[in-house]
Amino acid sequence: MVYKFDYYFPAASQVRRIHLYLPDDYDFCGERYPTLYMFDGHNLFFDFDATYGKSLGLKQFLDHWGKKLIVVGIECSNDDVQRLHEYCPYHIYSRIYGEVWGRGDDTLRWIVEDLKPYIDRTYRTYPFRESTAIAGYSNGGMTALYSVLRYNRFFSKAAVISPSLLPAMESFDKEIREDSLSPDTKVFFSWGTAEDTPERVQNIADSICYLEAKLMEKQVQTYLYCQQGGVHNEASWEIQVPTWMQFLWL
Repeated sequence: MVYKFDYYFPAASQVRRIHLYLPDDYDFCGERYPTLYMFDGHNLFFDFDATYGKSLGLKQFLDHWGKKLIVVGIECSNDDVQRLHEYCPYHIYSRIYGEVWGRGDDTLRWIVEDLKPYIDRTYRTYPFRESTAIAGYSNGGMTALYSVLRYNRFFSKAAVISPSLLPAMESFDKEIREDSLSPDTKVFFSWGTAEDTPERVQNIADSICYLEAKLMEKQVQTYLYCQQGGVHNEASWEIQVPTWMQFLWL
């Protein structure tokens, strides 16, 4: 079951649509469930909601998967520049958008201080960090990585899917060195071999492998996934769903 409701996002003085997935038997049992928070919530469950007409197919996967979860899909701004500002946690220079003063930390504080407490009060979740994960792709992947590093006391797992890390490598390197990370933390990284030019794909792969090695030094459990022929879109990312779900939750 997928429910949609609006929730106020004070950093933008706007509401954000929440796409909430509940297991089909939610109303007929008293179970509690682990929770996955995901960015770009409109692109998760149904093709008719997705920006480019293709979703991650997450509802179909979860309906037939052995483990039951609650998924909180959080829509972003409809404006690409504002989306980047909301998702980027640092001051960076983007080759497409130029200088970006990211408000990603405002977004994360809203999630952990406001949205998550609301979800935990309203639905039968396990509210503990061990039962809470976060995931995103592209700019949302960058935010997911920041979330599990800076807010490790709330999130024990992250799927960092085709993340836009290159402009923020120095900041992430510093983040990993300075943040306190529990050794039960899990981080999944992925990239596709056809996401960009061969040279840029190699740079993306090198950056991910570098950060993964730094996380391993801090005893974080990691998984690297290189999707052969994978491009930067939902059709490719849908193929990765079973792999990162298995790694994070089993």
